[in-house]
Amino acid sequence: MAQVLEFRLPDLGEGLTEAEIVRWLVEVGDVVAVDQPVVEVETAKAMVDVPCPYAGVVTARYGEEGSELPVGAPLITVAVGAPASGGPAQAQESVGSQSNGAGVGSQGNGAGGSSQGNGSGNVLVGYGTSEAPARRRRVRREQQVLVPVDGRPARPEPPEVTEGPVPVISPLVRRLARENGLDLRELTGSGPDGLILRADVEYALRAAVAPARTEPAPAATVETAPVASPGGTRVPLKGVRGAVAEKLSRSRTEIPDATCWVDADATELMRARTAMNAAGGPKVSLIALLARICTAALARFPELNSTVDTAAREIVRLDAVHLGFAAQTERGLVVPVVKDAHARDAESLSAEFARLTESARTGTLTPAELTGGTFTLNNYGVFGVDGSTPIINHPEAAMLGVGRIVPKPWVHEGELAVRQVVQLSLTFDHRVCDGGTAGGFLRYVADCVEQPAVLLRTL
Repeated sequence: MAQVLEFRLPDLGEGLTEAEIVRWLVEVGDVVAVDQPVVEVETAKAMVDVPCPYAGVVTARYGEEGSELPVGAPLITVAVGAPASGGPAQAQESVGSQSNGAGVGSQGNGAGGSSQGNGSGNVLVGYGTSEAPARRRRVRREQQVLVPVDGRPARPEPPEVTEGPVPVISPLVRRLARENGLDLRELTGSGPDGLILRADVEYALRAAVAPARTEPAPAATVETAPVASPGGTRVPLKGVRGAVAEKLSRSRTEIPDATCWVDADATELMRARTAMNAAGGPKVSLIALLARICTAALARFPELNSTVDTAAREIVRLDAVHLGFAAQTERGLVVPVVKDAHARDAESLSAEFARLTESARTGTLTPAELTGGTFTLNNYGVFGVDGSTPIINHPEAAMLGVGRIVPKPWVHEGELAVRQVVQLSLTFDHRVCDGGTAGGFLRYVADCVEQPAVLLRTL
């Protein structure tokens, strides 16, 4: 007899608490194998294919494309051990008889010979398949697709009200309720098993603001594009755009930042790059040379490669330089991170910048490649602008901005000449250092840009 196992949205790492369903990769009735991707989701950091740790027949799936689910919410249920009624005939062979498969059937998956042997060893962060589920679920066909009703998501049959913790998984939902003085115990969740979702809280808040409203609310729809609104257009602040907005707001709220800038003659740096690339071998990019200068400058001024622990009231100076760089993509602004940039030469940096940039363009960056930065290099000159006052990428302590390199009149060796000039700007957290340190860092960077031999003398 088939056993129905529930696969919940796993912890995708790096503190992410929810994800948006972009595209379902399976239908109800499909046969799935262990570790087969079943849904493509978008977090605030990256697009991720979520693999199912069970082999069997999909009996239900939860959430429409475009909807958001909190970590721990059910994604699909899978009938393990026998084909679903009316399902494909080969399901029995692919599920029940693979005694030598990847943990399928009676062999188990290394979890002590448990009867829950249809589990994957290739699990995602925070989701284990070696433990048996807490209970079996009876899946009703009408629960397979949740249809919005009256401005809030439709819910399955309400569970029995019992004493115990409030059924909320997402910290964002708790915070939204707390900031608006809403008692979660007064709500009935629309999620599976009474799980309280963000839509439930938002619905309750709207109802509190307009209690006299009697006409039915329009059916809730998931908007991923601008929508018409009286007097303007509303653009949903979600996904990458929402994550960027939250991080920038936090930076400006928490960090007392200051900015200094300087013009530099980049003529010699451009000549050095031309000479390096003319010698054959892998090409060296300009941003890689700037990154190499940054890591050398951070070695001399380590105060700027740090973060502030506000709870402990301590400045944490970091040993490694994980260099982030701003990349504009169709999905919005992302900041991929070159890990251990201080240990890389110009060729290695060029290759890693190229790889991460291509991944950013195709939307295949992983959460790990978008987090963990300690200092950011922002080349906004690619947009044709000379200067900017960057906002620090929280929780880092500084960001170096680089404008466009253009021919300008410049006094060189006592004579007026046309030189390749660039404006450099440094925004820094005034808690980690004073202006003298920040100015020293920026002056060293400018000296290396003007005279690349300065960098060679410090290696």
